Amino acid sequence: MTKITTVLQTPSFKKAVKKLHKNQKSDLDNAIRELMKDPYLGEEKKGDLSFLRVHKFKMVKQLTLLGYSYEDDTVTLELMALGSHEKSYRDVKRFY
Repeated sequence: MTKITTVLQTPSFKKAVKKLHKNQKSDLDNAIRELMKDPYLGEEKKGDLSFLRVHKFKMVKQLTLLGYSYEDDTVTLELMALGSHEKSYRDVKRFY
């Protein structure tokens, strides 16, 4: 298993994180730590979102999706989207 050395955030992801409360941010940080240990934890999407992996986790008892990409050769985790099911996919499709 490869250890993540770089974590990047898209501007839209940073914007979403700024709106989170402290307890939500804590849950998100834990989910990111899990992904840094095992970047293949998330489900790989198909079709026009094939570059995207999605990790589902609970943020203050609500199911939340964390969209990211992972490149093994550069050991980079790029955080792209955060939110509910419909909103996450819509936003990612719009920008990528």
